[in-house]
Amino acid sequence: MSVVNRWLLPDGVDEVLPPQARVLEALRRRLLDVCERWGYELVIPPIVEYLDSLLSGIGEDLDLQTFKLIDQVTGRLMGVRADITPQVARIDAHRLVTENPQRLCYIGPVVHTLPDKFAGSRNPLQIGAELYGHAGIEADAEVIALLLEVLAAAEVRNVTIELGHIGLFHAICEAADLGGELESRVLDRLLMKDASGLASELEAARVSADVAERLQALIELNGDIAVLGHARDALAGAPPSVMAALDEVARLADVLLAHAPSVDLHLDFAELRGYRYHTGIMFAAYTPEAGRAIAWGGRYDNIGSSFGRARSATGFSTDLKTLVALSQTERVELGRILAPAGTAPDLLAAIREYRNIGYTVVQALPGQHGAAAEMGCQQRLVERNGAWQVDDA
Repeated sequence: MSVVNRWLLPDGVDEVLPPQARVLEALRRRLLDVCERWGYELVIPPIVEYLDSLLSGIGEDLDLQTFKLIDQVTGRLMGVRADITPQVARIDAHRLVTENPQRLCYIGPVVHTLPDKFAGSRNPLQIGAELYGHAGIEADAEVIALLLEVLAAAEVRNVTIELGHIGLFHAICEAADLGGELESRVLDRLLMKDASGLASELEAARVSADVAERLQALIELNGDIAVLGHARDALAGAPPSVMAALDEVARLADVLLAHAPSVDLHLDFAELRGYRYHTGIMFAAYTPEAGRAIAWGGRYDNIGSSFGRARSATGFSTDLKTLVALSQTERVELGRILAPAGTAPDLLAAIREYRNIGYTVVQALPGQHGAAAEMGCQQRLVERNGAWQVDDA
């Protein structure tokens, strides 16, 4: 390996340098403050865990995305987390046990073996919030409303919330006894909005005409809130759980509009990514500036049983680095000041004063005579008439 290539980062892995790192850290603090004001308490899970714990419950879907390694102390297999959500579910089940609804938030790095949904990044900085212990639609509405406030605090604009419900797909498939392999192929066709391919799959499997019509209808059931009416017509005669799922979406829309009257809602009953662990409402946030989803979430009530303690659960996650890239905040910065070397009390007092009001003050070291611009400073602290003041460099 050449000297040049030795220092290259792996594809899809990035690092954050000044001044972007400071912007990212400021946003991290701001968003965690938003979550705290909503009653979501911060937890910081470890970046590695034993694999059987890390891949429990919804973590099983993350097997291919998880880097594995051997613990040199115990010889057991460990994993570097690819998602923080399963870890927070474990904390709710075993470390912070309560029968009451519990609100937790988190932020931390995750690592993927392959580029995934976060704009091809293999090392997103995941931030999210989870609400455990409440099965009502109000919990789903709360986490979506919190997501909207998080995106607003990040100055991400023109956000659309897309709603779906895995219950429609599951109920149709279970009633028709499609089987896991065929169900998986049908799901792939739905995600691609491949109507002809879906028709071929169903025809080859000799699926009844009424079931085929309902599954094909899911591709067309997307748009504004009026889609709910079309869905009731298109899925007439489906199992009662299908209509119950549509009722849940309708109630969620009503509650969410009470929380956020100006929210732009879109429905899509074929957008079912993550279906293996979701159990109900699913949602994603979009903005035209990204051209793709920038946050995901939904209900995953099955997670508790994997940890030996069944709990209702709903939440969302996003990538802080993505939010920084999309943020439209105008960053007003006070200048960087270069102060001379020395320990004179009046000099040190002046340095403290400027730092306290928000300036960055870099004090030169003895023997350092470089220009202020070489140290990234636009101004210089100088003594004039017995007082310290700032001049342009």
